Amino acid sequence: MTASLTRLQSFYGETTTPLLLHAMIKEEFPGSIALLTSFGADAGLLLALVAEVNPKTPVLFLDTGKHFPETLEYARTLEKYLGLLNVHWLTPDTNLLNRTDPTGELWSTTPNRCCWIRKVEPLNRAIESMGILALITGRKRYQTAERANMQTIELDENGVFRINPLADWSRNDQREAVLSRNIPPHPLVAKGYKSIGCAPCTLPVGDDQDERAGRWAHTVGIEDEQKAECGLHVPTSAMTWSV
Repeated sequence: MTASLTRLQSFYGETTTPLLLHAMIKEEFPGSIALLTSFGADAGLLLALVAEVNPKTPVLFLDTGKHFPETLEYARTLEKYLGLLNVHWLTPDTNLLNRTDPTGELWSTTPNRCCWIRKVEPLNRAIESMGILALITGRKRYQTAERANMQTIELDENGVFRINPLADWSRNDQREAVLSRNIPPHPLVAKGYKSIGCAPCTLPVGDDQDERAGRWAHTVGIEDEQKAECGLHVPTSAMTWSV
């Protein structure tokens, strides 16, 4: 049966997270679905939930070349702890990177372009080469205004389904699930990093701040407003950068 957005939303849009993941991985997209992860502050829970369905599910990690050393170590820790059997470390195209960001400082002047080179392009390349029809993401509605109306099942401009099994989870829901599974925390969480991306573009935040307030804080002086998304979950047509 060919997947359609209307059918998938009708059948699974309101189902529980475990049932949604089982249906997507085992029934709707067997062999053509992958989990996209940052191995960041909240990554462990969704990785655990997917591993409980099938530990051989491809896990895509964008190794941008700008991550904290702690994130790279955390990725290896979770891979072993959760028994993940199919983790792919996706890297930027070397020629493209050398041509457009030879000094490695593009993040400080043209952050959208940097994100595209280090994240969006490698992911698009992997989706095509691996024949991926659906991506599982860990986005939650409470995180940002841009995600507030997100559906549990979406279809992006390239025809790839986006499965968001944690869309309606609260911070407390996550905390309880993580504790019940005894999932190791990212080592930077204890240092005030509530949302973790590339090192140059991530700052710790206070208890009274939004968890993503430390992401791309430097862009306030570059763009009209603080950058909120890296581009992986934004239509290409909506991204802007200086060439």
